[in-house]
Amino acid sequence: VARKPTAVDLRLLSKVSKLYYEQKLTQQEIARRLHLSRPKVSRLLQRAQEAGLVQITVSSPMGGFADLEHQLEARFGLQEVVVVDVDHTTSRDMVARELGIAAADYLQRILQDGDIIGVTWGTTLHAMVNALRPYEAQDVHVVQLIGGLGAPEAEVHATTICRRIARLLNGKLTLIPAPGIVDSLATKQALLSDSHVQRAYERFAEITVAFVGIGVPTPESVVMRDGSIMREEQLDVVLAAGAVGDIGLRFFDANGQPIASALDDLVIGISLAQLQQIERVVGVAGGLEKQAAVCGALDSRLISVLITDHQLARVLVDCPANDAPPSTQFTPS
Repeated sequence: VARKPTAVDLRLLSKVSKLYYEQKLTQQEIARRLHLSRPKVSRLLQRAQEAGLVQITVSSPMGGFADLEHQLEARFGLQEVVVVDVDHTTSRDMVARELGIAAADYLQRILQDGDIIGVTWGTTLHAMVNALRPYEAQDVHVVQLIGGLGAPEAEVHATTICRRIARLLNGKLTLIPAPGIVDSLATKQALLSDSHVQRAYERFAEITVAFVGIGVPTPESVVMRDGSIMREEQLDVVLAAGAVGDIGLRFFDANGQPIASALDDLVIGISLAQLQQIERVVGVAGGLEKQAAVCGALDSRLISVLITDHQLARVLVDCPANDAPPSTQFTPS
């Protein structure tokens, strides 16, 4: 007896059907775009008919946002958008939990043998790990993209998140054995000369898919909570320079262009230029307070897949146009 499709199954069945029947993509094009095998696309189309989603037109599942996802994909040239129905009367932690569930489902759907997965840090990625189910992947490797931030025992710590993902996926692990931000350039240069840190940096160019959180520079953000990551005066510097968001403590402005500051020279981790070279970068972010940050990341092509909530998704459609060309490449730092 075939199992009853879940809400996640229905969303994928609807997306594949719309790409095939309404947008006239071939099964091979859909497979490449959604990171699936062509036979699986064929099976999904068959299941969509069996589930009643494909009739004369393609029906979206109850609570689905297929049209909104397509709008954002077309607006920003994204590989895929996953929009989650989140009740914003709940806490930020609950929003992160729902996005984390969607991110975990996405990871397990697109994961392929031999993938090298880069991961940053934060509450939403911590929620993703909490929702991740054990999976026996073949030759999967997890790479830490930024050094440790905050107390080592914190669940949102980059090292903890990467260790847990590698264990759940039965994969190998490359960590950055260094703080994510240091006190001086001399300290950073000394740490970068360490062979273990160098090995992690060398892995950046091999990453096939990266999962990143998108932060906002406010006194309430996770980087400011206990003063162990960023100091108030450092926050003031990046804000004065026009920062609206960050990925792995690499701050950028409303156009997604990197903020040059002394703080950037103290970060140990992947740069925005290196991030842009990764074929599939999955940004996981929700909450209306992140509108400017996500707009900037989308306009500058810092991310190629977006997992977000329906309220933020609706305002992202109206992001102001970026004057910089889409092909803008950052200077490595």
